[in-house]
Amino acid sequence: MTQDGKQDKNRQDKKAQQYGVTPQSTDFNDWYNEVVKKADLADHSPVAGAMVVKPYGTALWERIQRDLDDRFKATGHQNLLFPTLIPMGFIMKEADHVEGFAPELFTVSKIGTEELAEPYVMRPTSETIIGHMWSGWLNSYRDLPFLHNQWGSVFRAELRTKPFLRTSEFFWQEGHTAHTTEAEARAEVRQQLDEYHAFCRDVLALPVVRGEKTVTERFAGAENTYSIEGMMRDGKALQSGTSHYLGQNFSRAFEVKFQTAEQREEFAYTTSWGLSSRIIGALIMTHGDDFGLIMPPNIAPYQVVIVPVGRKDDFARMVEEARKLAQELQREGIRVKVDDREGLTNGFKYNDWELKGVPVRIELGPRDLEAGQLVVKNRTSEEKETLGRVDALAGMDARLDGIQHYLYERAKNFMLENTVTVDTYDEFKAAIEAGKWVRAFHCGDPESERQIKEDTKATARNVPFDDAEFFGEREEGGVCVHTGRPAAYGKRLLFGRQY
Repeated sequence: MTQDGKQDKNRQDKKAQQYGVTPQSTDFNDWYNEVVKKADLADHSPVAGAMVVKPYGTALWERIQRDLDDRFKATGHQNLLFPTLIPMGFIMKEADHVEGFAPELFTVSKIGTEELAEPYVMRPTSETIIGHMWSGWLNSYRDLPFLHNQWGSVFRAELRTKPFLRTSEFFWQEGHTAHTTEAEARAEVRQQLDEYHAFCRDVLALPVVRGEKTVTERFAGAENTYSIEGMMRDGKALQSGTSHYLGQNFSRAFEVKFQTAEQREEFAYTTSWGLSSRIIGALIMTHGDDFGLIMPPNIAPYQVVIVPVGRKDDFARMVEEARKLAQELQREGIRVKVDDREGLTNGFKYNDWELKGVPVRIELGPRDLEAGQLVVKNRTSEEKETLGRVDALAGMDARLDGIQHYLYERAKNFMLENTVTVDTYDEFKAAIEAGKWVRAFHCGDPESERQIKEDTKATARNVPFDDAEFFGEREEGGVCVHTGRPAAYGKRLLFGRQY
C-alpha cells in the first residue's frame, strides 16, 4: 500500500471510530444491527421477536407505501381492510397452505377467561379470509375482476429475529385479485411483479432479478410463485417481493365461483402478491457503507440537510438563514431538514446525518453567508464543494439525480462482479463459499435442491425471466450442476445464500 493509501485508510478508520459502527468487513451482522439502531430506524420491543419502528424508519416506510399505493391504484386496485384474526378453520381448508404455515402460526384461544370454541389465527397472510368474503360478493362474471390490496401487519413466529428482515410481526401490503380466466390472472401476476421491479430500480436504486421460483421455494398453496431477488453487500440474496398465481386452489376451497356469460358455473382464478418492510433491510444492506446508511434521493425522507454553523452568538441568525434556504429548496419540491439542535458540535451533526444517510449536506456559516456561497457535500463522496449559492440551488435536482444513478450503477456492478457462471459442482461449492451468487443449470429435482442446501446453505433464488437484463444472452440446454441429468428449465438458475 502506498503512503497516500495508508493515510486514506487511517482517515477512514478514524472516521469509522467516530461513528461507533462496526465495519462491514469485520462483522456484517453487527454492522447492520448497529446501523438500524444508531440511525434511529428501529429498536427492539418488549414483545419477543417484534420491533418498534421509530419516526425516521416510519417516514421511510410511509414513502414506500405512498409510491406503491399510487402504482396499485393506477392499475385499478382498491384498498380494503380485513380483521387481524382469522378462524383456524379457514387456514385448515387449503391443505398446502396450512402445511406451509403451521410452524409459524400465532393462535388466540381465549377471550378474557373464556375458551373459544374455535381458536383464531393471527393473520400470517389473508388468502383464506379474503376467499371466504369473496364467495359472498361474487355472483356473475360481470362482478370480476376483483382487484384488491391491503396494507397492514402480519404475524409469523421467528426463532432468529433481525429488524426489518425477520420479525414475528412485520408490515406489508398484500394484493389479492380474482379473474374470469387463467390468462387474465397470469397477466396480473406478471404485471405486479414488474411494478415491484420498476419501483426497486427507479425509486430504491435496487437492481433486482425477476424470475420464477422452483417447486421447492413456491408459496404454500400457489401453482406458480415469482420473485424479485436482490444482492446485499455481503453477497447474500434477499427475496424482496413475490407474486403468486394461485389458480383455482383457494377459490375451490372457499367456493369463490361465478356464472359465466354462457350460464356455466366456474371457479375464479386468483392471485396474490406482496412486498414487506424487509425491503428497508434491502435498502440498508445494498447501499450502506462503513459509516452508516446511504439513502437514494428518490426515497430519502430528507434529501438535503442544512447544518447552520456559527458561534453561540451567531447560531440563531444562521438557523434563520438556513430556514430561508430550506424554503427555497422546498419550493423546488426538495425534502429538506434544518438541523437547529443546540449544544452539539458541528462534527457530531455531520457524523449523525452521514449515519442517517441523507444524500446531500449543506453547511452554512457567517462567512458563507457574506460570500454568497454554500459548502455542499454528497453522502457518496468524501469531498466538500464550495459553490455560489445560486449555482448550488440551481444544480440541486441534477445533483440528486446523479446520486440516484450512481447508487443504482454501483449496486448493479457489485451484483455482476459477485455473480459467477459454473458448470461443475466443485465450482458451485467454491463460489458459494466465497459469498457469490451462482448461475447454473439444474434438473428440477426437489431432493437435489435439498441436498445442495444441506451441502452449501444455498438455495435456488429463481429462474430469471430475462437473462439479458443483467447476465447476457440466454444459454440453451445444459446438464444439472449437481446430478448431471438434463436441465429442467432450459436456462440457468440463480443460486445463493439468503436472508
